[in-house]
Amino acid sequence: MSGHSKWATIKRKKGAIDAKRGKIFTKIGRELMVAVKEGGPDPATNSRLRDVVAKAKANNMPNDTIQRSIKKAAGEGSGDNYMNMIYEGYGPSGIAVMVETLSDNKNRTAADLRHYFDKNGGNLGQNGCVSFMFDHKGLIVIEKADNIDEDELMMDALDAGAEDFNVEEECYEILTAPEALGSTRDALEAKGYAFAQAEVNYIPQTTTELTDPEDIAKMEKLIDMLEENDDVQNVYHNWDMPDED
Repeated sequence: MSGHSKWATIKRKKGAIDAKRGKIFTKIGRELMVAVKEGGPDPATNSRLRDVVAKAKANNMPNDTIQRSIKKAAGEGSGDNYMNMIYEGYGPSGIAVMVETLSDNKNRTAADLRHYFDKNGGNLGQNGCVSFMFDHKGLIVIEKADNIDEDELMMDALDAGAEDFNVEEECYEILTAPEALGSTRDALEAKGYAFAQAEVNYIPQTTTELTDPEDIAKMEKLIDMLEENDDVQNVYHNWDMPDED
């Protein structure tokens, strides 16, 4: 089975994720609020909220913090009006980039993103300019451990509705249709598996290497600037990121 989804090429290294955990919690809290407003505060009847709660747990967000965010979102007058927008563009040397945002001011967000792309050798494009290079899939990541039998996990995943199962150096990747992510995750969780990631992603169909040190530095800076923006929820790209020592 193909290994092109490569967790490390679409999510930052774990050390970088850990260093930004406070900001990640803030962004997940915003997702929780939007999910509650769309479908109510009960994860049992709100599938989107159930998915975001699972994402929060995969990022080690404390349960009391999750519950506080849900209660706050369900309360009177909690009212920020966030819009979900996806922006597409090109990084240096034509690297395809998709940016998922939740914003209460799309003009501000668009201006910020355009500045980041321009500053780092890229440009913000029109809707559809790069999305055809990505597959919209549910992605469940389970880190390798001595107590996990690879063949058993693969059978459990396929029985639970997975479309594909990839073995990477440090983890197992399970791909699903976007609408099947929740049921597949729930079935695997019931069997005792823990997740490093469980959410819908844009996964590049192919990846591109950068060889020019200047382009590499600009691409790293672009990703950093995007991820530091409070309106940005996720950054996806088709850069084949070099392994960090």
